[in-house]
Amino acid sequence: MRFAALLLCLALPAQAQSPEAAAGAAMERLVAAQTQLAAAGGRRDRVQALTETVQAYEDGLAAMREGLRQVAAREAALTTTLAANRAELEAILGILQRIGRTPIPVVQDHPDGALSAARAGGIVADLMPALDAQVTDLRGQLSELAQLRDLRANAAQTLTDGLQEAQAARAALGQAISERTDLPQRFEQDPLQVALLQASTETLDAFASGLAGTLPRSEVILTPTGNLVLPVNGYVLPDDGRGRPGVRIAATPGALVKAPIAGTLLFQGPLLDAGQVVILEPAADVLFIIAGMEQTFGKAGQILPAGAPIGLMGGDLAGNDSNLSENSASEGGQAQQSLYLEVREGQSPINPDAWFALE
Repeated sequence: MRFAALLLCLALPAQAQSPEAAAGAAMERLVAAQTQLAAAGGRRDRVQALTETVQAYEDGLAAMREGLRQVAAREAALTTTLAANRAELEAILGILQRIGRTPIPVVQDHPDGALSAARAGGIVADLMPALDAQVTDLRGQLSELAQLRDLRANAAQTLTDGLQEAQAARAALGQAISERTDLPQRFEQDPLQVALLQASTETLDAFASGLAGTLPRSEVILTPTGNLVLPVNGYVLPDDGRGRPGVRIAATPGALVKAPIAGTLLFQGPLLDAGQVVILEPAADVLFIIAGMEQTFGKAGQILPAGAPIGLMGGDLAGNDSNLSENSASEGGQAQQSLYLEVREGQSPINPDAWFALE
């Protein structure tokens, strides 16, 4: 609760959804998930509650990072403004000091006469209220700058605590999934047959096609609508030129990967050089291939509901300095993880945007 509350303090307003709004929503989800977890009696309820908890932590941490980036940007802008105003103010004060040290008879003895001397005095008198206002404004900016620096100084520990709590929730989720036995089972996979298929295929596509050909076909019929959410929170990366039919999705380290739609889990585990892979069959002759995770959940043959956790991204979550970076995730960083998503209909890959909202 303290972690989620501090998210609200750190975040500043943004053009679209403000970070404090995102953090507030994450806090509400976190409280609801914790309540649900405490009241969960069955294993399915526990998995669902832990999934919500992990997602809430991810949303909260993302909101905090966005808030920190805005704090850093505001701090930089204030520093630049203060430097410019300080130079201007020092010049004005220097002039006033010289005027103050000048003997009164000399000040009053204007070369153009008494009228010009009076006008000059009036200019100096008019300058003082504006100067006082500028000094007051500078005091406010200095106070705001000090507060921003205090926030940045305290943010590192807060992020560390949040990351550790998120890791604990992820570990509990993995344990709860390993204990789950209540999901419907469509078939039992032959481990030997799968091992032989892995050994005889050299590409992800060939393995997926061979696997689908050896298992009973689904009876579910779906029409693609192009509005499914991505299996992980992130954004689609540009084509890397390797000619693969799928898309790569940039995600944060340790991000939760979920089933975008209900379907049968055909395969989960390490495969070739694709890392941990999940192959999901949402409908007859349709496969979703999701690769690049560090850890996968579930058992082949299970029918997973939409939103069910299917894996976790890799990366050094706890020791990742990019969590304090002033750059947004879209600017690219070493912490960025890449999830591969491919859609196959029949024996051929198709553009994933037929099923997913890639934008």
